[in-house]
Amino acid sequence: MSITFYYNPMSSASRVQLTLAELDIPHEKVFIDLQAQDQRKPEFLKLNPNGKIPTIVIDGQPMFESIAIQIYLGERFGVERGLWPALGSREHMQALTWLCWAQVSLGTPLFTYMHNAGDWAPPEARNAKQAETSLVELHKALEVLDARIGEVGNIVHAKWTLVDSDVWSVLGWGLQMAKVDGAKYTHLSAWLERGSKRPVACAMMAEEQKPQ
Repeated sequence: MSITFYYNPMSSASRVQLTLAELDIPHEKVFIDLQAQDQRKPEFLKLNPNGKIPTIVIDGQPMFESIAIQIYLGERFGVERGLWPALGSREHMQALTWLCWAQVSLGTPLFTYMHNAGDWAPPEARNAKQAETSLVELHKALEVLDARIGEVGNIVHAKWTLVDSDVWSVLGWGLQMAKVDGAKYTHLSAWLERGSKRPVACAMMAEEQKPQ
Protein backbone atom coordinates (compact mmCIF):
# COMPACT_ATOMS: atom_id res chain seq x y z
CA MET A 1 0.00 0.00 0.00
CA SER A 2 1.26 3.46 -0.93
CA ILE A 3 -0.11 6.71 0.54
CA THR A 4 1.08 10.22 -0.31
CA PHE A 5 -0.42 13.11 1.62
CA TYR A 6 -0.21 16.67 0.26
CA TYR A 7 -0.62 19.24 3.02
CA ASN A 8 0.15 22.60 4.53
CA PRO A 9 0.15 23.15 8.32
CA MET A 10 -2.63 25.15 9.96
CA SER A 11 -5.10 24.42 7.19
CA SER A 12 -7.96 21.98 6.59
CA ALA A 13 -5.25 19.42 5.84
CA SER A 14 -4.65 19.23 9.60
CA ARG A 15 -7.86 17.22 9.94
CA VAL A 16 -6.54 14.52 7.64
CA GLN A 17 -3.06 14.70 9.16
CA LEU A 18 -4.51 13.97 12.60
CA THR A 19 -6.55 11.06 11.25
CA LEU A 20 -3.48 9.50 9.60
CA ALA A 21 -1.63 9.84 12.89
CA GLU A 22 -4.48 8.29 14.88
CA LEU A 23 -4.58 5.38 12.45
CA ASP A 24 -0.78 5.04 12.55
CA ILE A 25 -0.65 4.46 8.80
CA PRO A 26 2.75 4.78 7.07
CA HIS A 27 2.63 7.54 4.47
CA GLU A 28 4.72 10.07 2.64
CA LYS A 29 4.09 13.75 3.34
CA VAL A 30 4.52 16.38 0.66
CA PHE A 31 4.52 20.00 1.80
CA ILE A 32 2.60 22.33 -0.51
CA ASP A 33 3.82 25.91 -0.26
CA LEU A 34 0.67 27.94 -0.80
CA GLN A 35 2.56 31.22 -0.90
CA ALA A 36 4.71 29.87 -3.72
CA GLN A 37 1.56 28.68 -5.52
CA ASP A 38 2.63 25.03 -5.47
CA GLN A 39 -1.07 24.15 -5.58
CA ARG A 40 -1.39 25.71 -9.03
CA LYS A 41 1.46 23.77 -10.63
CA PRO A 42 0.42 21.38 -13.44
CA GLU A 43 1.66 18.28 -11.64
CA PHE A 44 -0.50 19.06 -8.61
CA LEU A 45 -3.54 20.03 -10.68
CA LYS A 46 -3.44 16.56 -12.22
CA LEU A 47 -4.14 15.22 -8.73
CA ASN A 48 -6.61 17.88 -7.69
CA PRO A 49 -7.98 20.14 -10.45
CA ASN A 50 -9.30 22.51 -7.79
CA GLY A 51 -5.75 23.36 -6.75
CA LYS A 52 -6.45 22.89 -3.05
CA ILE A 53 -5.29 20.88 -0.09
CA PRO A 54 -5.67 18.41 1.44
CA THR A 55 -5.11 15.93 -1.34
CA ILE A 56 -4.17 12.31 -0.83
CA VAL A 57 -3.06 9.60 -3.24
CA ILE A 58 -3.71 6.01 -2.17
CA ASP A 59 -2.28 3.23 -4.31
CA GLY A 60 -2.03 5.65 -7.23
CA GLN A 61 -5.59 6.98 -6.92
CA PRO A 62 -5.90 10.68 -5.97
CA MET A 63 -8.66 11.88 -3.69
CA PHE A 64 -9.64 15.35 -2.49
CA GLU A 65 -12.22 17.07 -0.25
CA SER A 66 -11.32 16.56 3.40
CA ILE A 67 -14.63 15.07 4.52
CA ALA A 68 -14.54 12.47 1.74
CA ILE A 69 -10.96 11.59 2.66
CA GLN A 70 -11.91 11.26 6.32
CA ILE A 71 -14.79 8.89 5.58
CA TYR A 72 -12.65 6.77 3.26
CA LEU A 73 -9.81 6.48 5.75
CA GLY A 74 -12.23 5.64 8.55
CA GLU A 75 -14.03 2.96 6.59
CA ARG A 76 -10.89 1.38 5.12
CA PHE A 77 -8.54 1.54 8.11
CA GLY A 78 -10.43 2.69 11.18
CA VAL A 79 -12.80 -0.18 11.92
CA GLU A 80 -10.13 -2.74 12.80
CA ARG A 81 -8.37 -0.15 14.98
CA GLY A 82 -11.55 0.63 16.91
CA LEU A 83 -11.61 4.23 15.70
CA TRP A 84 -14.51 3.94 13.25
CA PRO A 85 -17.83 2.09 13.63
CA ALA A 86 -18.53 -1.04 11.64
CA LEU A 87 -20.18 -0.29 8.31
CA GLY A 88 -23.95 -0.59 8.48
CA SER A 89 -24.10 -0.29 12.26
CA ARG A 90 -26.18 2.29 14.11
CA GLU A 91 -22.95 3.93 15.24
CA HIS A 92 -21.83 4.13 11.62
CA MET A 93 -24.95 6.14 10.85
CA GLN A 94 -24.10 8.48 13.71
CA ALA A 95 -20.49 8.85 12.56
CA LEU A 96 -21.55 9.97 9.08
CA THR A 97 -24.26 12.23 10.47
CA TRP A 98 -22.07 14.09 12.92
CA LEU A 99 -19.07 14.31 10.62
CA CYS A 100 -21.19 16.02 7.96
CA TRP A 101 -23.00 18.12 10.57
CA ALA A 102 -19.68 19.44 11.84
CA GLN A 103 -18.60 20.36 8.32
CA VAL A 104 -21.82 22.23 7.48
CA SER A 105 -23.94 23.21 10.48
CA LEU A 106 -20.97 23.93 12.75
CA GLY A 107 -18.26 24.86 10.27
CA THR A 108 -20.29 27.32 8.20
CA PRO A 109 -21.16 29.77 11.01
CA LEU A 110 -17.71 29.38 12.56
CA PHE A 111 -15.83 30.37 9.42
CA THR A 112 -18.41 32.96 8.41
CA TYR A 113 -17.95 34.63 11.78
CA MET A 114 -14.16 34.44 11.52
CA HIS A 115 -14.30 36.05 8.08
CA ASN A 116 -16.52 38.93 9.15
CA ALA A 117 -15.33 39.61 12.69
CA GLY A 118 -11.58 39.07 12.63
CA ASP A 119 -8.51 39.92 10.62
CA TRP A 120 -9.02 37.15 8.07
CA ALA A 121 -10.49 39.55 5.55
CA PRO A 122 -9.82 43.23 4.83
CA PRO A 123 -12.21 45.68 6.54
CA GLU A 124 -14.07 46.42 3.30
CA ALA A 125 -14.90 42.71 2.90
CA ARG A 126 -16.38 42.30 6.38
CA ASN A 127 -20.07 42.45 7.16
CA ALA A 128 -21.04 43.28 10.73
CA LYS A 129 -24.57 41.91 10.33
CA GLN A 130 -23.28 38.61 8.99
CA ALA A 131 -20.86 38.42 11.89
CA GLU A 132 -23.70 38.96 14.36
CA THR A 133 -25.98 36.40 12.69
CA SER A 134 -23.29 33.76 12.29
CA LEU A 135 -22.24 34.12 15.94
CA VAL A 136 -25.79 33.34 17.04
CA GLU A 137 -25.85 30.27 14.77
CA LEU A 138 -22.44 29.19 16.02
CA HIS A 139 -23.59 29.23 19.63
CA LYS A 140 -26.68 27.22 18.69
CA ALA A 141 -24.42 24.60 17.12
CA LEU A 142 -22.13 24.59 20.16
CA GLU A 143 -25.16 23.98 22.36
CA VAL A 144 -26.13 21.00 20.21
CA LEU A 145 -22.61 19.56 20.35
CA ASP A 146 -22.34 20.15 24.09
CA ALA A 147 -25.60 18.28 24.66
CA ARG A 148 -24.52 15.40 22.42
CA ILE A 149 -21.22 14.94 24.25
CA GLY A 150 -23.00 15.14 27.59
CA GLU A 151 -25.42 12.44 26.45
CA VAL A 152 -23.06 9.82 24.99
CA GLY A 153 -19.59 10.74 26.30
CA ASN A 154 -18.03 11.73 22.98
CA ILE A 155 -19.62 12.44 19.60
CA VAL A 156 -20.48 8.98 18.28
CA HIS A 157 -20.51 6.97 21.51
CA ALA A 158 -18.54 6.69 24.75
CA LYS A 159 -15.27 5.86 22.99
CA TRP A 160 -13.16 8.41 21.10
CA THR A 161 -13.39 7.98 17.32
CA LEU A 162 -12.04 9.63 14.20
CA VAL A 163 -15.14 11.82 14.22
CA ASP A 164 -14.00 13.28 17.53
CA SER A 165 -10.49 13.82 16.18
CA ASP A 166 -11.84 15.53 13.07
CA VAL A 167 -14.19 17.89 14.89
CA TRP A 168 -11.65 18.58 17.62
CA SER A 169 -9.00 19.56 15.05
CA VAL A 170 -11.33 22.20 13.61
CA LEU A 171 -13.05 23.44 16.73
CA GLY A 172 -10.07 23.50 19.07
CA TRP A 173 -8.29 25.80 16.66
CA GLY A 174 -11.34 27.65 15.38
CA LEU A 175 -12.75 28.85 18.70
CA GLN A 176 -9.36 30.18 19.70
CA MET A 177 -8.80 31.99 16.41
CA ALA A 178 -12.36 33.37 16.39
CA LYS A 179 -11.95 34.46 20.03
CA VAL A 180 -15.19 32.74 20.99
CA ASP A 181 -15.44 31.75 24.65
CA GLY A 182 -16.86 28.26 24.97
CA ALA A 183 -16.32 27.91 28.72
CA LYS A 184 -20.05 27.76 29.48
CA TYR A 185 -20.33 24.56 27.47
CA THR A 186 -18.98 22.30 30.18
CA HIS A 187 -19.20 18.97 28.35
CA LEU A 188 -17.67 20.49 25.23
CA SER A 189 -14.87 22.16 27.19
CA ALA A 190 -13.94 18.90 28.91
CA TRP A 191 -14.01 17.12 25.54
CA LEU A 192 -11.72 19.73 23.98
CA GLU A 193 -9.32 19.25 26.88
CA ARG A 194 -9.33 15.48 26.42
CA GLY A 195 -8.60 15.88 22.73
CA SER A 196 -5.66 18.19 23.39
CA LYS A 197 -4.05 15.57 25.63
CA ARG A 198 -4.14 12.73 23.12
CA PRO A 199 -0.52 11.86 22.18
CA VAL A 200 -1.06 12.25 18.44
CA ALA A 201 -2.62 15.69 18.94
CA CYS A 202 0.29 16.83 21.12
CA ALA A 203 2.78 15.57 18.54
CA MET A 204 0.96 17.26 15.65
CA MET A 205 0.68 20.60 17.45
CA ALA A 206 4.40 20.49 18.21
CA GLU A 207 5.20 19.68 14.58
CA GLU A 208 3.07 22.55 13.28
CA GLN A 209 5.15 24.97 15.32
CA LYS A 210 8.30 23.97 13.48
CA PRO A 211 9.36 26.01 10.43
CA GLN A 212 8.97 24.17 7.13
